[in-house]
Amino acid sequence: MGKTKVNNRIFLSSPHMSDEGYEMEYVQEAFDSNWIAPLGTNVNEFENELAAKVGSKAAAALTSGTAAIHLALKAAGVGAGDIVFCPTLTFSATANPIMYQNAVPVFIDSNEETWNICPNALEEAFKKYPEVKAVIVVHLYGLSADMGRVMEICNKRNVAVIEDAAESLGGYYKGQHTGTFGDYGIFSFNGNKIITTSGGGMLVSNNEEKIAKARFWATQSRDQARHYQHSELGFNYRMSNVVAGIGRGQLKVLEQRVEKKKYIFEFYKRELGELKGVEFMPVNEWDEPNYWLSALKLTGSLKPINIFEALEKENIESRPVWKPMHMQPFFEKYDFVGSGVSQKLFEDGVCLPSDTKMTDEELKRVTDTVKGLWNS
Repeated sequence: MGKTKVNNRIFLSSPHMSDEGYEMEYVQEAFDSNWIAPLGTNVNEFENELAAKVGSKAAAALTSGTAAIHLALKAAGVGAGDIVFCPTLTFSATANPIMYQNAVPVFIDSNEETWNICPNALEEAFKKYPEVKAVIVVHLYGLSADMGRVMEICNKRNVAVIEDAAESLGGYYKGQHTGTFGDYGIFSFNGNKIITTSGGGMLVSNNEEKIAKARFWATQSRDQARHYQHSELGFNYRMSNVVAGIGRGQLKVLEQRVEKKKYIFEFYKRELGELKGVEFMPVNEWDEPNYWLSALKLTGSLKPINIFEALEKENIESRPVWKPMHMQPFFEKYDFVGSGVSQKLFEDGVCLPSDTKMTDEELKRVTDTVKGLWNS
Protein backbone atom coordinates (compact mmCIF):
# COMPACT_ATOMS: atom_id res chain seq x y z
CA MET A 1 0.00 0.00 0.00
CA GLY A 2 1.18 3.51 -0.81
CA LYS A 3 1.59 6.17 1.83
CA THR A 4 -1.21 8.66 2.38
CA LYS A 5 -0.19 12.10 1.15
CA VAL A 6 -0.08 14.70 3.93
CA ASN A 7 -0.60 18.32 2.94
CA ASN A 8 2.02 20.82 4.01
CA ARG A 9 1.22 22.59 7.26
CA ILE A 10 -0.37 26.02 6.88
CA PHE A 11 0.52 28.17 9.88
CA LEU A 12 -1.50 30.91 11.53
CA SER A 13 1.34 33.45 11.29
CA SER A 14 4.97 32.34 11.18
CA PRO A 15 8.25 34.27 10.81
CA HIS A 16 8.94 35.56 7.31
CA MET A 17 12.46 36.75 6.57
CA SER A 18 13.01 39.11 3.63
CA ASP A 19 13.79 37.61 0.24
CA GLU A 20 16.48 40.25 -0.16
CA GLY A 21 18.42 39.06 2.90
CA TYR A 22 18.39 42.48 4.58
CA GLU A 23 18.47 40.88 8.03
CA MET A 24 21.70 38.98 7.42
CA GLU A 25 23.51 42.12 6.31
CA TYR A 26 22.94 43.73 9.71
CA VAL A 27 23.51 40.51 11.66
CA GLN A 28 26.79 39.96 9.79
CA GLU A 29 27.78 43.52 10.63
CA ALA A 30 27.27 42.72 14.32
CA PHE A 31 29.47 39.63 13.99
CA ASP A 32 32.15 41.39 11.98
CA SER A 33 32.41 44.20 14.52
CA ASN A 34 32.14 41.71 17.42
CA TRP A 35 29.28 43.79 18.86
CA ILE A 36 27.15 40.73 19.61
CA ALA A 37 26.02 42.03 22.98
CA PRO A 38 25.01 43.82 25.03
CA LEU A 39 24.33 46.80 22.78
CA GLY A 40 25.74 48.34 19.62
CA THR A 41 24.96 50.16 16.37
CA ASN A 42 22.03 47.93 15.42
CA VAL A 43 20.21 48.66 18.69
CA ASN A 44 20.71 52.41 18.36
CA GLU A 45 19.70 52.47 14.70
CA PHE A 46 16.73 50.14 15.14
CA GLU A 47 15.41 52.53 17.79
CA ASN A 48 15.97 55.53 15.50
CA GLU A 49 14.51 53.83 12.42
CA LEU A 50 11.42 52.50 14.20
CA ALA A 51 10.75 55.86 15.86
CA ALA A 52 11.09 57.63 12.50
CA LYS A 53 8.83 55.06 10.82
CA VAL A 54 5.92 55.60 13.22
CA GLY A 55 6.57 59.28 13.92
CA SER A 56 7.66 59.16 17.57
CA LYS A 57 10.51 61.21 19.01
CA ALA A 58 12.21 58.35 20.85
CA ALA A 59 12.22 54.58 21.27
CA ALA A 60 13.75 51.94 23.54
CA ALA A 61 14.51 48.48 22.11
CA LEU A 62 13.63 45.80 24.65
CA THR A 63 13.42 42.03 25.02
CA SER A 64 9.64 41.87 24.50
CA GLY A 65 6.45 43.84 24.11
CA THR A 66 5.58 42.70 27.63
CA ALA A 67 8.72 44.39 28.96
CA ALA A 68 7.72 47.54 27.06
CA ILE A 69 4.28 47.60 28.73
CA HIS A 70 5.91 47.02 32.10
CA LEU A 71 8.29 49.96 31.70
CA ALA A 72 5.50 52.15 30.29
CA LEU A 73 3.45 51.51 33.44
CA LYS A 74 6.49 52.28 35.59
CA ALA A 75 7.20 55.46 33.60
CA ALA A 76 3.57 56.49 34.07
CA GLY A 77 4.04 56.24 37.84
CA VAL A 78 1.86 53.17 38.35
CA GLY A 79 2.59 51.49 41.66
CA ALA A 80 1.14 49.29 44.36
CA GLY A 81 -2.63 49.59 44.67
CA ASP A 82 -3.07 51.87 41.67
CA ILE A 83 -5.96 51.13 39.32
CA VAL A 84 -5.23 50.50 35.64
CA PHE A 85 -7.95 50.13 33.02
CA CYS A 86 -7.23 47.35 30.54
CA PRO A 87 -9.25 45.91 27.64
CA THR A 88 -10.50 42.47 28.55
CA LEU A 89 -10.29 41.13 24.99
CA THR A 90 -6.53 40.73 24.64
CA PHE A 91 -3.63 38.40 25.29
CA SER A 92 -2.48 38.07 28.90
CA ALA A 93 0.78 39.91 28.09
CA THR A 94 -1.25 43.14 28.15
CA ALA A 95 -2.51 42.56 31.68
CA ASN A 96 0.40 40.74 33.35
CA PRO A 97 2.64 43.83 33.71
CA ILE A 98 -0.08 45.51 35.76
CA MET A 99 0.50 42.76 38.30
CA TYR A 100 4.29 43.22 38.10
CA GLN A 101 3.72 46.72 39.47
CA ASN A 102 1.38 45.37 42.18
CA ALA A 103 -1.38 47.49 40.68
CA VAL A 104 -5.06 46.56 40.26
CA PRO A 105 -6.54 45.85 36.82
CA VAL A 106 -10.10 46.77 35.92
CA PHE A 107 -11.15 45.11 32.68
CA ILE A 108 -13.12 47.01 30.06
CA ASP A 109 -15.44 45.46 27.49
CA SER A 110 -15.18 45.69 23.69
CA ASN A 111 -17.76 47.03 21.26
CA GLU A 112 -19.02 45.47 18.04
CA GLU A 113 -17.91 48.48 15.96
CA THR A 114 -14.17 47.98 16.55
CA TRP A 115 -13.75 44.75 18.58
CA ASN A 116 -11.54 46.98 20.75
CA ILE A 117 -12.08 48.93 23.96
CA CYS A 118 -15.62 50.32 24.14
CA PRO A 119 -15.60 54.11 24.75
CA ASN A 120 -19.00 53.91 26.50
CA ALA A 121 -17.74 51.21 28.87
CA LEU A 122 -14.60 53.30 29.41
CA GLU A 123 -16.73 56.31 30.43
CA GLU A 124 -18.66 54.08 32.80
CA ALA A 125 -15.43 52.77 34.33
CA PHE A 126 -14.18 56.33 34.96
CA LYS A 127 -17.38 57.10 36.88
CA LYS A 128 -16.83 54.01 39.01
CA TYR A 129 -13.06 54.52 39.45
CA PRO A 130 -12.22 58.23 39.05
CA GLU A 131 -8.82 57.69 40.73
CA VAL A 132 -7.50 55.49 37.90
CA LYS A 133 -3.77 55.93 37.22
CA ALA A 134 -3.42 54.69 33.63
CA VAL A 135 -5.42 53.32 30.71
CA ILE A 136 -4.09 50.63 28.39
CA VAL A 137 -5.59 50.48 24.89
CA VAL A 138 -5.12 47.49 22.56
CA HIS A 139 -5.33 47.46 18.75
CA LEU A 140 -6.60 43.92 18.35
CA TYR A 141 -5.52 41.87 15.31
CA GLY A 142 -4.23 45.08 13.71
CA LEU A 143 -7.59 46.89 13.95
CA SER A 144 -7.36 50.36 15.45
CA ALA A 145 -9.36 51.26 18.53
CA ASP A 146 -11.43 54.44 18.22
CA MET A 147 -8.52 56.60 19.37
CA GLY A 148 -10.38 59.88 18.82
CA ARG A 149 -12.99 59.05 21.44
CA VAL A 150 -10.57 57.21 23.72
CA MET A 151 -8.13 60.13 23.86
CA GLU A 152 -10.94 62.65 24.36
CA ILE A 153 -12.21 60.65 27.34
CA CYS A 154 -8.75 60.14 28.85
CA ASN A 155 -7.51 63.69 28.26
CA LYS A 156 -10.46 65.06 30.22
CA ARG A 157 -9.22 63.10 33.23
CA ASN A 158 -5.53 63.82 32.59
CA VAL A 159 -4.71 60.11 32.83
CA ALA A 160 -1.75 58.36 31.19
CA VAL A 161 -2.57 56.33 28.05
CA ILE A 162 -0.49 53.32 26.99
CA GLU A 163 -1.18 51.86 23.55
CA ASP A 164 -0.55 48.16 23.17
CA ALA A 165 0.13 48.14 19.43
CA ALA A 166 1.85 44.74 19.58
CA GLU A 167 -0.42 43.47 16.81
CA SER A 168 -0.84 46.68 14.78
CA LEU A 169 2.59 47.90 13.61
CA GLY A 170 2.07 49.44 10.17
CA GLY A 171 -1.59 50.26 10.87
CA TYR A 172 -3.11 53.74 11.02
CA TYR A 173 -5.94 55.63 12.68
CA LYS A 174 -6.95 58.62 10.53
CA GLY A 175 -3.54 58.62 8.84
CA GLN A 176 -1.49 58.43 12.04
CA HIS A 177 0.36 55.31 13.15
CA THR A 178 -1.26 53.31 15.92
CA GLY A 179 0.92 53.38 19.01
CA THR A 180 1.60 57.13 18.75
CA PHE A 181 -1.55 58.71 20.24
CA GLY A 182 -1.01 57.95 23.91
CA ASP A 183 1.81 58.88 26.26
CA TYR A 184 3.48 55.57 25.43
CA GLY A 185 3.19 53.03 22.64
CA ILE A 186 4.49 49.48 22.52
CA PHE A 187 5.25 47.13 19.65
CA SER A 188 6.10 43.44 19.63
CA PHE A 189 8.49 41.55 17.36
CA ASN A 190 7.54 38.08 18.56
CA GLY A 191 7.84 35.29 16.01
CA ASN A 192 4.19 35.51 14.97
CA LYS A 193 4.02 39.29 14.50
CA ILE A 194 3.94 41.16 11.21
CA ILE A 195 7.71 41.68 11.44
CA THR A 196 9.85 39.72 13.86
CA THR A 197 13.23 39.78 15.56
CA SER A 198 12.58 36.23 16.87
CA GLY A 199 11.63 37.91 20.13
CA GLY A 200 11.69 41.55 21.17
CA GLY A 201 9.71 44.72 21.64
CA MET A 202 9.88 48.49 21.43
CA LEU A 203 8.66 51.28 23.69
CA VAL A 204 8.00 54.60 21.93
CA SER A 205 7.09 58.03 23.25
CA ASN A 206 7.45 61.73 22.46
CA ASN A 207 8.79 62.14 26.00
CA GLU A 208 12.51 61.62 25.39
CA GLU A 209 13.37 61.86 29.09
CA LYS A 210 11.00 59.00 29.92
CA ILE A 211 12.48 56.84 27.16
CA ALA A 212 15.98 57.54 28.47
CA LYS A 213 14.77 56.51 31.92
CA ALA A 214 13.24 53.32 30.48
CA ARG A 215 16.58 52.43 28.87
CA PHE A 216 18.24 53.00 32.26
CA TRP A 217 15.78 50.70 34.07
CA ALA A 218 16.14 48.12 31.29
CA THR A 219 19.92 47.89 31.83
CA GLN A 220 19.65 46.97 35.52
CA SER A 221 19.44 50.64 36.59
CA ARG A 222 23.22 50.88 36.65
CA ASP A 223 24.26 54.32 37.87
CA GLN A 224 26.97 56.39 36.18
CA ALA A 225 29.85 55.32 38.40
CA ARG A 226 33.25 53.67 38.02
CA HIS A 227 32.01 50.78 40.15
CA TYR A 228 28.70 48.91 39.95
CA GLN A 229 26.17 51.04 41.76
CA HIS A 230 22.38 50.79 41.75
CA SER A 231 20.07 53.35 43.34
CA GLU A 232 16.88 51.95 41.77
CA LEU A 233 15.41 48.55 40.99
CA GLY A 234 16.55 47.45 37.54
CA PHE A 235 15.55 44.93 34.90
CA ASN A 236 17.40 42.91 32.28
CA TYR A 237 15.22 44.10 29.40
CA ARG A 238 17.56 45.48 26.72
CA MET A 239 17.48 44.01 23.20
CA SER A 240 20.71 42.47 21.91
CA ASN A 241 22.62 43.89 18.96
CA VAL A 242 22.12 40.71 16.89
CA VAL A 243 18.35 40.68 17.43
CA ALA A 244 18.16 44.39 16.60
CA GLY A 245 19.95 43.64 13.32
CA ILE A 246 17.15 41.26 12.36
CA GLY A 247 14.67 44.00 13.24
CA ARG A 248 16.38 46.58 11.03
CA GLY A 249 16.16 44.21 8.07
CA GLN A 250 12.55 43.33 8.79
CA LEU A 251 11.55 46.99 9.03
CA LYS A 252 12.51 47.39 5.37
CA VAL A 253 9.76 44.96 4.31
CA LEU A 254 7.00 46.15 6.67
CA GLU A 255 4.91 47.69 3.89
CA GLN A 256 5.20 44.47 1.84
CA ARG A 257 3.97 42.44 4.81
CA VAL A 258 0.99 44.77 5.39
CA GLU A 259 0.10 44.55 1.70
CA LYS A 260 0.14 40.74 1.81
CA LYS A 261 -1.89 40.62 5.05
CA LYS A 262 -4.51 42.85 3.42
CA TYR A 263 -4.52 40.60 0.34
CA ILE A 264 -5.17 37.56 2.56
CA PHE A 265 -8.05 39.32 4.36
CA GLU A 266 -9.65 40.40 1.10
CA PHE A 267 -9.26 36.88 -0.35
CA TYR A 268 -11.10 35.41 2.63
CA LYS A 269 -13.77 38.08 2.57
CA ARG A 270 -14.38 37.55 -1.13
CA GLU A 271 -14.55 33.75 -0.82
CA LEU A 272 -16.34 33.41 2.52
CA GLY A 273 -18.15 36.71 3.08
CA GLU A 274 -21.36 35.55 1.41
CA LEU A 275 -21.71 32.44 3.56
CA LYS A 276 -24.75 32.56 5.81
CA GLY A 277 -23.85 33.45 9.39
CA VAL A 278 -20.33 34.76 8.66
CA GLU A 279 -19.26 38.29 9.65
CA PHE A 280 -15.67 39.49 9.26
CA MET A 281 -13.86 41.71 11.74
CA PRO A 282 -14.91 45.35 11.28
CA VAL A 283 -12.81 47.80 9.26
CA ASN A 284 -13.96 51.39 9.84
CA GLU A 285 -13.55 54.30 7.44
CA TRP A 286 -10.95 55.89 9.72
CA ASP A 287 -9.04 52.65 10.16
CA GLU A 288 -6.18 51.40 7.97
CA PRO A 289 -5.37 48.09 9.67
CA ASN A 290 -2.29 45.98 9.13
CA TYR A 291 -4.65 42.94 9.03
CA TRP A 292 -2.25 40.97 11.24
CA LEU A 293 -4.81 38.18 11.60
CA SER A 294 -7.96 37.72 9.53
CA ALA A 295 -10.75 37.05 11.99
CA LEU A 296 -14.47 36.41 11.61
CA LYS A 297 -17.41 35.59 13.83
CA LEU A 298 -20.18 33.06 13.32
CA THR A 299 -23.79 34.07 13.90
CA GLY A 300 -25.59 30.94 12.67
CA SER A 301 -25.85 27.31 13.75
CA LEU A 302 -22.25 26.45 12.86
CA LYS A 303 -19.78 26.86 15.73
CA PRO A 304 -16.06 27.79 15.73
CA ILE A 305 -15.12 24.29 16.88
CA ASN A 306 -16.51 22.93 13.60
CA ILE A 307 -14.10 25.16 11.66
CA PHE A 308 -11.14 24.44 13.94
CA GLU A 309 -11.60 20.68 13.61
CA ALA A 310 -12.19 20.76 9.84
CA LEU A 311 -9.05 22.84 9.26
CA GLU A 312 -6.93 20.73 11.61
CA LYS A 313 -7.86 17.61 9.62
CA GLU A 314 -6.32 19.37 6.61
CA ASN A 315 -3.17 20.28 8.59
CA ILE A 316 -4.20 23.94 8.77
CA GLU A 317 -3.71 26.00 11.92
CA SER A 318 -6.48 28.28 13.21
CA ARG A 319 -7.32 29.80 16.60
CA PRO A 320 -10.19 31.12 18.68
CA VAL A 321 -10.42 34.84 19.36
CA TRP A 322 -8.67 35.76 22.62
CA LYS A 323 -10.40 34.56 25.77
CA PRO A 324 -11.26 37.72 27.77
CA MET A 325 -9.08 38.46 30.78
CA HIS A 326 -12.03 38.74 33.18
CA MET A 327 -12.88 35.11 32.34
CA GLN A 328 -9.33 33.86 33.04
CA PRO A 329 -8.80 31.94 36.31
CA PHE A 330 -5.96 34.24 37.39
CA PHE A 331 -7.85 37.49 36.71
CA GLU A 332 -11.49 36.61 37.36
CA LYS A 333 -11.49 38.18 40.83
CA TYR A 334 -10.91 41.66 39.33
CA ASP A 335 -13.71 43.97 38.23
CA PHE A 336 -15.14 44.01 34.73
CA VAL A 337 -17.09 46.88 33.19
CA GLY A 338 -19.28 46.11 30.20
CA SER A 339 -22.16 44.13 28.76
CA GLY A 340 -20.47 40.95 27.56
CA VAL A 341 -19.58 41.81 23.95
CA SER A 342 -16.04 40.47 24.44
CA GLN A 343 -17.32 37.14 25.76
CA LYS A 344 -19.58 36.75 22.70
CA LEU A 345 -16.66 37.54 20.36
CA PHE A 346 -14.62 34.86 22.11
CA GLU A 347 -17.43 32.32 21.84
CA ASP A 348 -18.19 33.08 18.18
CA GLY A 349 -14.78 34.16 16.83
CA VAL A 350 -12.35 32.39 14.49
CA CYS A 351 -8.84 33.50 13.49
CA LEU A 352 -7.96 32.11 10.08
CA PRO A 353 -4.36 31.45 8.97
CA SER A 354 -2.79 34.73 7.89
CA ASP A 355 0.78 33.72 7.13
CA THR A 356 2.42 36.10 4.65
CA LYS A 357 4.16 33.18 2.91
CA MET A 358 0.82 31.63 1.93
CA THR A 359 0.19 31.03 -1.77
CA ASP A 360 -3.17 31.42 -3.51
CA GLU A 361 -3.35 27.64 -3.64
CA GLU A 362 -2.97 27.46 0.13
CA LEU A 363 -5.53 30.21 0.65
CA LYS A 364 -7.91 28.20 -1.52
CA ARG A 365 -7.24 25.11 0.61
CA VAL A 366 -8.44 27.10 3.60
CA THR A 367 -11.53 28.56 1.93
CA ASP A 368 -12.52 25.27 0.27
CA THR A 369 -12.31 23.51 3.64
CA VAL A 370 -14.45 26.15 5.34
CA LYS A 371 -16.99 26.28 2.52
CA GLY A 372 -17.24 22.50 2.67
CA LEU A 373 -18.91 22.83 6.07
CA TRP A 374 -21.74 24.84 4.52
CA ASN A 375 -22.09 22.43 1.61
CA SER A 376 -22.13 19.25 3.68
